[in-house]
Order: sequence, then C-alpha cells, then structure tokens
Amino acid sequence: MTLPAIDRPMVPRLRVLLHDYPGHAFPVQLARALATRGHEVLHLHCSSFSSPRGPLAPRPEDPPSLTLEALTLDGEVKKYDFLRRWLQERAYATRLVERVAAFKPDVVLGGNASVDPQAALQRWARRNKVGFLYWLQDVHGIAMRAILAKKLSVFGSAVALYYTMKEEALWRRSNVVVAITEDFRPILATAGVPRERVAVVENWADLQELSPRAKDNAFSRAHGLVDKTVLLYTGTMGLKHNPERMVDLARAFRDRSDVKIVVVSEGIGADRIRELAVEERLENILQLPFQPYDLLPDMVATGDILCVLLEAEAGIYSVPSKLLTYCCAGRPVLGAIPADNLAARIIARNHIGVTVSPQDGPGFVDAALRLLADPRARADMGANGRRYAETTFDIDAITTGFETLLDQARRQAG
Repeated sequence: MTLPAIDRPMVPRLRVLLHDYPGHAFPVQLARALATRGHEVLHLHCSSFSSPRGPLAPRPEDPPSLTLEALTLDGEVKKYDFLRRWLQERAYATRLVERVAAFKPDVVLGGNASVDPQAALQRWARRNKVGFLYWLQDVHGIAMRAILAKKLSVFGSAVALYYTMKEEALWRRSNVVVAITEDFRPILATAGVPRERVAVVENWADLQELSPRAKDNAFSRAHGLVDKTVLLYTGTMGLKHNPERMVDLARAFRDRSDVKIVVVSEGIGADRIRELAVEERLENILQLPFQPYDLLPDMVATGDILCVLLEAEAGIYSVPSKLLTYCCAGRPVLGAIPADNLAARIIARNHIGVTVSPQDGPGFVDAALRLLADPRARADMGANGRRYAETTFDIDAITTGFETLLDQARRQAG
C-alpha cells in the first residue's frame, strides 16, 4: 500500500463530500474517521442500487460533523438493462449534483460510481473550483469492452470506446487519482495522467467490527449450519463472477450430508445458481439474499472455507474486496481468480488460502477437497489472513494518507 507519510499532516479543517454509490463498508469507516478528526463530512450513497452495504445508519458515538445520507431513485437500479440503467444513472447524477451543491464542499472524493454520475460530479467540482479526488475502484472502460462487445457486437464496442475515452478524460481532469492497486498505474499512464497525481491505496476492511468469531453463533444456528462444513460465498455476483464454480462445489459434494454450499448474494449470478440448483436437484445449496451489515461477522464465521470468484478478463480492471473481509474473519480462502490479480497475489504471498484459474472447475473442486481434508492447514491460513489484516488495515494511517491527498486536491483546484 503506497501512502503519504503517516505523520499527521498540517491539514486545515475541510468540508469533504465522499460519494460511494453502493454504500460499501470501508468508505463509511473512512468518512467516520475523517469526521472524528474534525472535518465536516457528507457521505452519500444510492439506496436504489442492490449491493452489500456497510454500517450506514447514524450511531450515537458519531461526531456531529458527520452526515450519512441516501439518494433514492424511483425504482431499483436495473444493473443489466443497459438502456434503463443509463437513464437511471443520468437521473441519479442530477440529484447527486443538487445535494453536493447545497453542501458546498472544499473537496470531493468521488468513489465507487459509474462514469456518468462521476462525470457530473467532476463537472460541478471544476466549475466551482472545488478539489476532485477520483477513487479508482474499477476501470469501467475495460469492463465495458469485455462485456458489451460480446453482448452487442459492433454497437457494444462503439459504446465501450465512448466510455473508455470519457473515463480517461475524467482521470486526466482529476486533481488526484487514488488507485486501489499498482496494477492500475500503467493504465493511468497510458491515459495521460501524470504520475505525481496518482497515489495507490489498497482497499481494507474494518478490523474491530470484523473480529474472528466462533462458528456456533446466532447466524449459523438460525440456518442450521452449526454442524455442517460450510463453503460460503458472500457479496455481489455479477457479470465478472462465474456462478458455475459454486455449482461445481455443490455437484461434487451432493452426496455428503455434512457439507453445505452457502451463497449470500443477489442478481444475475445468484439467479443462475438458483436455476441450476432446481434443474439438477442440488439440495445442498443454501441461497440467501444480502444480509444486514451487523450480521456479517457471524455470517463469515459460519464458513469453514470462504470463496472468491473473478473472471479472467476482469482481472485487469477489478479487485474483489470481499477477500479483505475474509481476512478479518480469520478463515481460509478458496479462490477462482486470475493469478496476476492483486487478490491472488495477497493470498499467495501471505499463505491465506488456495487459488486456481477461473476456468478450472475441476481444480477448484480439488482445492476444496484438499482444504477440507487438512483442518490444520485451514487454521493456519485463517490465522495468516487475520495477521495480514492486523498489519495492513490501520485506519489511522489510512485516514492520515487520505487527509493529505484531499488537501492536495483542494489546493490544486484553488
């Protein structure tokens, strides 16, 4: 993780707009940490977007300088209906800019959002000489080329090219770009973003709220999983995840009554698993919708092995952050992810689990069998994951780094 020096910088009190479209947990933690240091922080997310959410409800201990708000559309965002989603995101962008203009921030931290809302936010910031920090979580242009070209052929390729050019322009016009992996540096350099305006801050998870727990807990008891060996997947399962890998596990263990495949997810991937489970009578799959954040520690503690999926073409533009939650939980990880992806490198470097190629269904099953046969190895991997989290997810150092970068963006805009 590349951050500015961790000594507390001489940063003035800032009015910070932090926008994180899905409302994930670690940006909320950053918002709370910045507010605790005296900054006036407005955290916005889209409540109409189906996604695992962080602790977005106000807490009694929150400082008065923190405001957590949801922006709501007339209906749920249609993730996989590209025309409907485009129209919804344009409407969302209008509401977003109206709220930001009322808040009058000194600096905007534009987080996990699609290109159109991000562009509207940046236009407002530039027009008003407000600092803009682009928090680069996913490279949308590459994702669109991988997905739309397959689905819509020539038209899809043209749309992907348009958004690639638009996204690259957003990076160039940002005062600071914070990338979540060093792997994004060459992409930013090719797009013409000066190296001195790029910082790398890997994502993290909340160590305190996601401490390791016993398998025998309220969640496992509620779902009859205390006496089961559980292979668990939790989080988004969209176009960059292959649901077949979880079905491969269910097929392999269908005759073992002691093993349960648990998938806590919604959307296109979860729907595909449900279809196959019915077609093939895979009764060892338990599917649940996204769960409230306060159930997350018990939920991941229920898993004996925690699964991560990422398609080969997505390895360039995305890093599955669920791995970081798994590390905090102190459980071993089984991944079907590209070997050169940051998540796979973290797993291998720190001996947190086992990964195979995303296309290797038999290898994924074989890795699961080997892990299940070796409880000692699983315990060691889980401990290694927790150790990695404890030495890396220092929210105080992370907040100090972001303070410096936010002030840098503010000064450059001014």
